[in-house]
This record gives sequence, C-alpha cells and structure tokens, in this order.
Amino acid sequence: MKPLSSPLQQYWQTVVERLPEPLAEESLSAQAKSVLTFSDFVQDSVIAHPEWLTELESQPPQADEWQHYAAWLQEALCNVSDEAGLMRELRLFRRRIMVRIAWAQTLALVTEESILQQLSYLAETLIVAARDWLYDACCREWGTPCNAQGEAQPLLILGMGKLGGGELNFSSDIDLIFAWPEHGCTQGGRRELDNAQFFTRMGQRLIKVLDQPTQDGFVYRVDMRLRPFGESGPLVLSFAALEDYYQEQGRDWERYAMVKARIMGDSEGVYANELRAMLRPFVFRRYIDFSVIQSLRNMKGMIAREVRRRGLTDNIKLGAGGIREIEFIVQVFQLIRGGREPSLQSRSLLPTLSAIAELHLLSENDAEQLRVAYLFLRRLENLLQSINDEQTQTLPSDELNRARLAWAMDFADWPQLTGALTAHMTNVRRVFNELIGDDESETQEESLSEQWRELWQDALQEDDTTPVLAHLSEDDRKQVLTLIADFRKELDKRTIGPRGRQVLDHLMPHLLSDVCAREDAAVTLSRITALLVGIVTRTTYLELLSEFPAALKHLISLCAASPMIASQLARYPLLLDELLDPNTLYQPTATDAYRDELRQYLLRVPEDDE
Repeated sequence: MKPLSSPLQQYWQTVVERLPEPLAEESLSAQAKSVLTFSDFVQDSVIAHPEWLTELESQPPQADEWQHYAAWLQEALCNVSDEAGLMRELRLFRRRIMVRIAWAQTLALVTEESILQQLSYLAETLIVAARDWLYDACCREWGTPCNAQGEAQPLLILGMGKLGGGELNFSSDIDLIFAWPEHGCTQGGRRELDNAQFFTRMGQRLIKVLDQPTQDGFVYRVDMRLRPFGESGPLVLSFAALEDYYQEQGRDWERYAMVKARIMGDSEGVYANELRAMLRPFVFRRYIDFSVIQSLRNMKGMIAREVRRRGLTDNIKLGAGGIREIEFIVQVFQLIRGGREPSLQSRSLLPTLSAIAELHLLSENDAEQLRVAYLFLRRLENLLQSINDEQTQTLPSDELNRARLAWAMDFADWPQLTGALTAHMTNVRRVFNELIGDDESETQEESLSEQWRELWQDALQEDDTTPVLAHLSEDDRKQVLTLIADFRKELDKRTIGPRGRQVLDHLMPHLLSDVCAREDAAVTLSRITALLVGIVTRTTYLELLSEFPAALKHLISLCAASPMIASQLARYPLLLDELLDPNTLYQPTATDAYRDELRQYLLRVPEDDE
C-alpha cells in the first residue's frame, strides 16, 4: 500500500484528535489510518459506530460480498414492526455497507467494475426490501390488489440510468419508474380500493421511506421525473398506460433513458417478462435508425449550454470529454443498431463497448482508449464523492482534497493527476466529435437562434441567466421563465404526438424571439400561452403558425393589443385561419353587409350537407 503523502500525514494528526478512546491511534492498522485520512464520511461513521471499524479490520471487504447483501438486510429487518423502524434499519444498513465499499475503493482492494456492481446491488437490495415490506403492510391495511381474475398484482420498479446499468456512483440519486400490470381492485381489506389508488399510496410511502431525511440520514434521494408525463403525470402507471404512452408520445430522450432500464428484484417472473417485452420495441428499432445521432447531438448541446450557463468548470461528468460523452458514444450505436445486433442491447456500458469493438463499429484503439478513460473517470468520480458522501462531479479547489485524490489515484501530486485526466478527456472528445460532431462552431446568427431554442427546450430556472432576456427587467425576466416552465408542465398533461412536438419545438423559439423583443413581453406571453394550450393537440394550427411567420406576427400583435381577442382566439381556434389574410383581418365587414356575406358563405355549402 502506498504511504500517505506529506500533506496527508500532517492531516492525520487532526484526525487523531477526533478519535474516541476505542479507536486509539496505536490500535489502528496502516490501512485504517489511510482510509480515515482520506474520507471524512468513513471517519464520521466509525466514530459513531466503532464496531464497524473492528469488523472491517477482522473481515475486510471482498469483491463478491454483494451476494450477501439481501441476507444481511433481511436479518436486520426481521424484528421491524413499523415504518419508523424500517426507515432506521435501512439507513443504518446503507451507511454500514457504504463504509465497507469506501474502504475497498480507497485501498483499491477490488476493481472499479466491482465497486460499481456493489454500489448498484446495494441500492437494488434496499429498494426491493423496502418495497416488499411496504407491500405486505399495505395489503394488511387495504387488501391485496388483484386483476379481474383475482390474481394478485405486484408493484414493479424500473431502475433507470446508472442504477439500471449496474454502474451507480458512490453518492447518487436513484431514478425510478413504478408500474403495475392490470386494473382491478383490492380484495380482503376493510374497504375496497382500485389498484391505481393502492399503488399510488404505496408508491408515496416507498419514496418517503427511502428519501425522507431523519436523524439517521436518508437511504437515497429518489427522482421520479423520468416517468411518463414527468412530475405532472401519475406516480404509478398500469402496463397498458405505459404502452400507450411510449407508442404514442415517447420522445427520443426517453428512448435514450430506457436503454438502461432494469426491473428491480425478481426480473424473470411472468409480469417482469411482459413489461420487458412491451418496452423493447420502443427502445430498439428493427431498422437501422440514423435519426438518433441528431437527437443525441441536441441533448449534448443542451448539456454543454448548461455547463456554460451554470459555470460548471472542472466537471468530469458533463464537461468536454467527460463521462457523459462516453455514455453518448456507446448509446449512439445501441440506438442505431441495437434492434439488429442483440450484443448491443446490454444495459451496461463496458460490455456494450466490447461488443462495439467486436462489430468493428469503432477501431480497437478507440474502444480501448474509451474503456481506460471510463474506468479512470469513474474511479475519480467515486473517490471524490466518497470523501463526504456528497453528490458532486466537480474537481476540488482546496489543497487537502486535491492531495487526497492525487494519493488515492496513485499520483505523486495534483498536477500529475490533472495531466493524466486531461489526456483521457482529450481522447474521449476526439472520438465523440468524430462520431457525433462538434456543436461548438456556429455563426453569430446561429448562436442567437440556439439561445432561443435553449430558452424553450432547456427548462431554465428563475436564477438562470440567458443573454436573450437581458434587456427585460428582473421581474419580467422571472415572469417569462415561469410562464415557459408552466406551459411546458401543461404540455406534459396533453396527448401530443411526435409530429406535434416537432412542430412546437420549431415554432416556440421563433415565437419567443418575437414576443420577448416587446416591452410587454410577460403580459403578451401569458395571453399567447393560454391560447396555445388550447391548440397544442391540433397540429394543423401549430403548423399554420410555424409555416407562416406573418400569421405569427399578427397573432402576437393582436394578443398584445387585446385580452378579449386573445380569449376569443383561444375559444375559437378556427379564427386563426383569418390571420393568413391581412386584407380581411384589418378590414371588418360593414354592418349592413353581413346579410350578403352570410349568403355568400351558405352558397358554398353543398345542398345535401346536413
């Protein structure tokens, strides 16, 4: 084991002063001193639970000990009688095992692949145990949810992102989607609930058990926004509702997310197989799908703009050549060719990267450089997060944490570490640009257009800055951002097909550009979004405004001038056709000519029209 560097040896004296008597310095091994010096999270944990350190010294972490997590947790839960006890035991178990993983990771006792596997399986074990305990409790309280044939219905949980891929990082949110198979009602309870009510209530309790902070911390931060319709959608959906959504409204980014989806717990049951078979055609197309390249390029552009906007420098996940770009490279091949090449359908990155090389979709050299870079970046990310059990991918600016990372990554000092990091990220960026294209080179006009697209598509927050709104007052800028965010949430509640979303994404940057040039931007936008909500499911009207810029300008002028006109247009969208002819639009029919005008309209109606 590499000795501590000089700065870390000095810091060890600070650590010694914090240690209680049972952890006297002379009783600690060199390994314990190293880990306690590196990680404040481990240090705090063993000070609170000295027996954990004794266990680590006598039973060091093993690469395959994840196989025992479920049995260890069941033993801890065997005497739990209420939700408070469940929450406490889950939190303590998570912390104890995370200390063991941090120990193994810091000392490089196991490979980085093994660390990722242990982190992922720990999360799955905790999620499944909490779900199963709560399912039994809810069935006792409300009865068992059943289908029309009286068969019990389970709650299935899709683990998304790195959790689904078996690549979870040390301190991470977990992205989940909840589903149940068939409609029906509970049986055997004090009163009958339909399955939607049962699973919604159970899902809410499950999130609370995992996510709610207590004196023991939390288990995982739970993110449910990847579900259909996002935050505005139902918390739990039936299989039929899921299938309808992904067939009718599934978007490219949802295909991208669904590549890594994995059913938590028993994934070979009848319902699990049914769910997997239902989702597969949405993710992996039977034809070679090159359209995905532009979609991924657009997503990468959104991330790059967020990095610039939020000043996320030194970010090893989102920055140029970072972890996200390696993920994009691999998923390009999965989404383009996965329907025809089963070897590309793996949820995990490294096996898929090997398959890409075997199919000669990337050169062996490029594939190997990506593999080495990925493992380097993931180890650096996990070490960084394990210092304080903190979700961050930004390199530290303080000398202590820089010294910690340089030592744990086996470099003499920080400059040597950053030199190696730069070399890896440069290799990744080169492959990414060759495959997906560089989105950085754009003209000033294209840049301005891109900023309006960013305003529409990137869901900016009130505290975000964007140059295209710089001319507005602070209140107006916040109001515009709120109106856009509210409109986007309203869209998630509506059934809009892929064509409708495509037209809307083309229309909105132009509309925002014209509206926000006005001094009354906030008022005008509030009237227009109210109108748009009424027509978003009618693609013809969206196309009218998108394809005829003059009609859009007339609409903006009229809505700005009169709330009554805006209200009438929202109520009677057919009137939008009048925007196409400014000659009649601004020259109303004389009062005494209405009779002749009506007669002319009626003459155009066929006699047999009823």
